Amino acid sequence: MPSGSYNRPPFKRKHFVSRGQNAASRINPSRFVNKAVITEEVEHFVPEHSFQDFELDTRLKKAITLKGYQTPTPIQDRAISHILKGCDIVGTANTGTGKTAAFLVPLINKVLLNPRERILTVVPTRELALQIEDELKGFTKGMRVFSVSCVGGAGIGRQIAELRHQPQFVIGTPGRLKDLINRKMINLAGFKTIVLDEADRMLDMGFINDMRFVMAGMPKERHTLFFSATISYEIEKLISEFTREPVRISVKTRDTSKNIDQDVVRIEQGKNKIDVLQELLKKSEFNKVLIFGRTKHGVERLSNMLVRNGFKAESIHGNKNQSKRQRALAMFKNSHVQVLVATDVAARGLDIADISHVINYDLPATYDDYIHRIGRTGRADKMGKALTFIE
Repeated sequence: MPSGSYNRPPFKRKHFVSRGQNAASRINPSRFVNKAVITEEVEHFVPEHSFQDFELDTRLKKAITLKGYQTPTPIQDRAISHILKGCDIVGTANTGTGKTAAFLVPLINKVLLNPRERILTVVPTRELALQIEDELKGFTKGMRVFSVSCVGGAGIGRQIAELRHQPQFVIGTPGRLKDLINRKMINLAGFKTIVLDEADRMLDMGFINDMRFVMAGMPKERHTLFFSATISYEIEKLISEFTREPVRISVKTRDTSKNIDQDVVRIEQGKNKIDVLQELLKKSEFNKVLIFGRTKHGVERLSNMLVRNGFKAESIHGNKNQSKRQRALAMFKNSHVQVLVATDVAARGLDIADISHVINYDLPATYDDYIHRIGRTGRADKMGKALTFIE
């Protein structure tokens, strides 16, 4: 079979792996192969509510209709009414299932009922913070609901200036939030609602002490919404620390979307991996491709190489400042470039429509990282493909 063809190797054993640079080599490649199943007998989710059923401000209901939202997703259907009642929530759901709107809609309603209400949302990455703020603005046009994203890699002066206006929503990454709290630009006593989104990712990234620092400054009587794709022993400890008798909502049916066709690309001996990649990118179906590499320097090098060879490509990684990262994302989102090459900073939180392929050019460190990488395609009931290079 020619190099670069989709080829199922006869692997038999599966291995458990630990995080680390060499861990990926111990993930059995058979776990990267899983054909999407298309059947007429798919279980159909029947929501208990429509968006019009929820006790929401009429302005918000109108905004939801204008955005084209009609039927809630499972996490929205089950979470919104509990959040409206003021219950603490622990939510787990597959990526791409509408989790952001599940907490934004009822929290916007809370602010519309009391414009002095202030809400803190803590997320692991700059991209997720900005994406949440964009979605928030889409719901609140003309409602005098204000927000600020407090993230590293962007000028802190502007964030401080916006915080002085006391916006109702503050969305930020743990390190930058801690900095602003220490500078007394954020007074946690004024926030009675907190959202911890992608808590497992924050744990993985070493933000546990910053998370605890933020929570310690919050009022004891608070409304806590806790979202995590996975619930490990460490996450359970945080849940017991941070929440009070939470309502647990799980609509996570499986680790990998049924809409993602997964396979491996075996690099034959003597073949060059970059050549195999470029042959794939020349195919018409590879029209919007997210490529994952392991290191910041490797990602930048691969992106530059693709550009030199005539491909429209951009990169996103931790060495780029926020404005350059946002420019790269915007160009990819608007299909001005075919390829975005990224480190795992892009594996969570990015919601970009119509990504045709995810390519693991470098192996992920863990199987969980793999799941989050490929979750960037096959979203909103569309089909996607994920390919993993095996040397």
